[in-house]
Amino acid sequence: MIDRSLTDFLPVYDSTVSAAMRYACLDGGKRLRPVLLLAFVQLCGGEIEKAVPFAAALEMIHAYSLIHDDMPCMDDSPMRRGKPSVHAAYGEDMALLTGDALLNRAYEVILNPRLLADYSGESMIRAGSILARAAGLGQGDYPGMIGGQELDIQSEDKLINLDTLERLQQGKTAALIRAACQTGAVLGGGNEAQIAAAGQFGLSIGLCFQIVDDILDVTSSAEQMGKPVGSDGDHHKNTYPGFLGLEKAKELARQRTKTALDALSVFGEEAESLRFLAEELLIRKF
Repeated sequence: MIDRSLTDFLPVYDSTVSAAMRYACLDGGKRLRPVLLLAFVQLCGGEIEKAVPFAAALEMIHAYSLIHDDMPCMDDSPMRRGKPSVHAAYGEDMALLTGDALLNRAYEVILNPRLLADYSGESMIRAGSILARAAGLGQGDYPGMIGGQELDIQSEDKLINLDTLERLQQGKTAALIRAACQTGAVLGGGNEAQIAAAGQFGLSIGLCFQIVDDILDVTSSAEQMGKPVGSDGDHHKNTYPGFLGLEKAKELARQRTKTALDALSVFGEEAESLRFLAEELLIRKF
């Protein structure tokens, strides 16, 4: 459903940027964030078909962030999802424009007035605001994706403490996952307790996801991951295994998963599929 919607929502023009947008979004990827959004829509009693535009937009935001993250001025990664990264395939200038275009297209999709037939203006604004804040610098105790990326860059070749690493990854990785869960709860008509629980679940599995990613960067292969491994060390980045060692990093990932599972208690047995997903993310191999 998500893949079909991306095919429909992405522009088809006689344009290098248009082609690169489709290249970045349509071939590969776990679709974790849009799946979580739709799962929480359903869990809170909403209709997942109506929320698909928000799910597609969220995947576009994620794809844009990967394009920019791979560029030579950032992580300089030549591969993504088992194929050349966008800047390697289309050039740095087109990659920069493609990321910008995907971000803007995402907001075009979720601000379509036709969605007012399915959602109140208040729900649309709240959902859009959650996504925008998570994709940006963030607010208060919750850094956004850009805020986390800024901290990541500033922390290279520097000794930081674990609290700073946690804040960095709350923004860079967990913010968009947290936003996916909260947005789904809002669009599904969830109450404030459910929206808060969705946010806690997303934050916890987002941090777990990054810990596992750091572990796989030193234990997995490029073939399994679909991107270079060992790059964190090459770029002198701060990682959970670097701070804690592999075994303690694995234990912290298990703790994050338990926090996520505890957060689902307000949803009862209806959240069983999300419990399964959280446990699978803990033991993933790619």
